[in-house]
Amino acid sequence: MNLCKSCLLSLACTLLLVSVGNGADPTEDSLETVKKNLNNKQAVLVDVREKSEWDNGHISGATFLPLSTLSNGITPKALNMKLSTKHIIYTHCAAGFRSCKAADVLLKHGYDVRPLEPGYDDLIDAGFKKAK
Repeated sequence: MNLCKSCLLSLACTLLLVSVGNGADPTEDSLETVKKNLNNKQAVLVDVREKSEWDNGHISGATFLPLSTLSNGITPKALNMKLSTKHIIYTHCAAGFRSCKAADVLLKHGYDVRPLEPGYDDLIDAGFKKAK
């Protein structure tokens, strides 16, 4: 009987973790499509890493909006001062996890958000320019 309770508890925990997930799914847009949309001013790149990471290097033209700020309840007015709902929003971080979490928040505010799975270093390696 104890084994069954243990199995049920394990199953319940697994289902909870699966339902919580990692946030929005990464975009299927290729990095070439991302670059094209950025160059055509149809999109903006939002860096959701924290200040120390941003200060250690960031992509030229990216908007700084850390996940901690988004998670702490940024107001719609403050968001509208940073981002336009008329553009595609590509979020990026160091490894893809935070970009998906940030996308969840921005989706709730009505943005067309497409989180990137490649992290900062991957984007630099793919030809995105580092800010000087």
